[in-house]
Amino acid sequence: MVVWLWPPLLPLILFIDEATFTRNGINNTRNSHRWSHENPHGTVETNFQRRFSINVWCGMIDDTLIGPVILDDLITGQNYLDFLQNELPKQLQDVPLATRIAMYFQHDGASSHYTRHVMQHLNDTFPNRWIGRGSTINWPPRSPDLTPLDFCLWGWMKSEMYRKKVDTQDELLVNI
Repeated sequence: MVVWLWPPLLPLILFIDEATFTRNGINNTRNSHRWSHENPHGTVETNFQRRFSINVWCGMIDDTLIGPVILDDLITGQNYLDFLQNELPKQLQDVPLATRIAMYFQHDGASSHYTRHVMQHLNDTFPNRWIGRGSTINWPPRSPDLTPLDFCLWGWMKSEMYRKKVDTQDELLVNI
């Protein structure tokens, strides 16, 4: 008889992911064309001279959303390690202690997640309980992110964010 272990484990997995929000939203307006009988010379205004983006981190454990947290600049191994050591514990304060003690930490195969110092920190903090490249519970190579954040949160959040065009990074931050 085969016993399926994942359903009881799912409420204990902290799924995490980062997403980038940009000024121009999710559409590539550089390739947009407008065809109209009323105004055959209509144009689509684009602002490629002032590009900016904001990186956002979120986590989800069971039915609880953790974050969002605004990340500084490009995500490197060092600032990801700093986040894990300094910011993640603050973000998990409202998660019950029994859950935090037993939880599994999942992240994808991003290169910043796979530095020696990050993996050592995860081995120390979540011994045999982290899911990712280089872990005892390996994240499959070339696999998509199969997390609740990718299936529902980021798409919904971006559709809400890009309803209104923003002109400054501060406006984008306020929307987030």
